[in-house]
Amino acid sequence: MRLNNVAVVVGGAFVGRAVAIEAGGIRARAPQATPAPASPTSAPAAGGATPSLTFASTGPSAVPLVSITANAATAVTDALHPTLVATPGAHPPLSGAPPLPSWTFTPGTFPALDQVPPTNTPQVSAWIQQVQNSGVTIPNYQPTVANATCAGNTAAAADQSSYDDGPSDYTADLLNFMDDNKLKSTFFIVGSRAISRPNILQAEYMAGHQLSVHTWSHPSLTTLTNEQIIAELGWTREAIRQITGVSPNTMRPPYGDIDDRVRAIAQAMGMTPIIWTGSGTNSFDTNDWHIPSGQSVYSVIQTFDGILQTATTLPTGFIVLAHDLYQQTVELATSYILPDALARRNPQFNLMSIIQCQHKPLEDAYVETNNNATNPFASNALPLTGSAAVQQTGASSSGAPAPTGAGASTQNGGGKPNGAVGRQVGAVAAAVGGVFVGAVMLLL
Repeated sequence: MRLNNVAVVVGGAFVGRAVAIEAGGIRARAPQATPAPASPTSAPAAGGATPSLTFASTGPSAVPLVSITANAATAVTDALHPTLVATPGAHPPLSGAPPLPSWTFTPGTFPALDQVPPTNTPQVSAWIQQVQNSGVTIPNYQPTVANATCAGNTAAAADQSSYDDGPSDYTADLLNFMDDNKLKSTFFIVGSRAISRPNILQAEYMAGHQLSVHTWSHPSLTTLTNEQIIAELGWTREAIRQITGVSPNTMRPPYGDIDDRVRAIAQAMGMTPIIWTGSGTNSFDTNDWHIPSGQSVYSVIQTFDGILQTATTLPTGFIVLAHDLYQQTVELATSYILPDALARRNPQFNLMSIIQCQHKPLEDAYVETNNNATNPFASNALPLTGSAAVQQTGASSSGAPAPTGAGASTQNGGGKPNGAVGRQVGAVAAAVGGVFVGAVMLLL
């Protein structure tokens, strides 16, 4: 049986996972010889309905579905498996990467947590200059209004969706599950959470998961100025670099809030946007993030099945949006969603990271290890990392990786104008076409 690759991505606490799907596509609730019932198999839903849910498998210590509610008691999180605890100086599982740094937060070296960073610092000025020198044309769109729709700004062609991330206190539970099941993922990292939980970030990286930028404070990027967008992306990548030694060359906009201006800035900074799938009027958002505010866990599971049904009509793979920020969403993933997906046959899922789904080595996911042959940057931008990015402030940690050099400025061999490249990057990420083979499940 031939399998197509499926990638799963996770933002915040865990960064992404990938799945492989049979050539025939995904079908909801594939027939099973001896399906294992959920615990429980049915329970009241909104409006008094009682859905009957059947799973191919559940987690060995599955939390009862009736307990995954908005007012659930706070659970004790597990410690990371000993094999997942990162050791400074250890060699990462990718060639050309520096040894894992020994990192401790120093007050004053990063912006305030969960706030849009100031743009008048020497560090941000260096990134702004990088964007100006990239040759990428930034569309002259005015920032949108926070909490508004994009209907009044049709030129921006923004993709909208809602979502919230970590890393969170529950990421260890997810990483342990993935370790037990030999799964790899793509994690979208919020910078403020990265410096708050550096041990979790290092564990993700050293376990061979892919890391991606998800901004510093999780704002709607189209509402910010160009300089603020640069600061949000730049500081997050710098935090990841200082903690792990490598700088991601991909990003994901919070809430899926992106337009051609944001795409161009990301391109000028050497980052490719990644968005979850939309098919017609259907968004592949599980809406699991609504559970903490009162949405029924049963409706989320039914939404996931609906996504799988729609996926069978797609000629390409797909990205499903879910979250690891909350206790409830991690419990749902590790108790039901992932065990069920792993146990299904006809079709069978094979979980992996997005970079694996693209049939590329993990090295291609980072500035310092990307060889620019199989994964050239989408522009002539030279992402500044290490001492080159902070030489005016001296904010980099001692022993930081050196700039990646001229190789990082290799231009896209396609020779397309910047505007066309920027649009293509956004379109490919949103549609999961082109380089993506099979389906991509994005858990954020």
